[in-house]
Amino acid sequence: MISIIVILILSGACTYFIYRAYTIAGVLADTEDYIIELENMNEYMYNQIKNSYNEMKKIDYRGSFESDDEAGSTFNILKEVIDNLEKEFNGPKEKEVK
Repeated sequence: MISIIVILILSGACTYFIYRAYTIAGVLADTEDYIIELENMNEYMYNQIKNSYNEMKKIDYRGSFESDDEAGSTFNILKEVIDNLEKEFNGPKEKEVK
């Protein structure tokens, strides 16, 4: 009789630990997917900001907007954002073509 009770307790404990391991594995998998999604979103935003800056440089090929006070500050802010993102991503800096 005692052996049956011990077997039931051990079976219950094993079932509980298997359930907990399964649950934790699911949570970890979801967390990993979320981290990958965030990395992809960061890379997308970085590329979008960099492309926007490059397009602005193409539009302002003479540099007249860049030297203007209000428009020039937009160029400078975008350049700062790109520089900060490059530092964060540890990406190589590309040389600007003038």
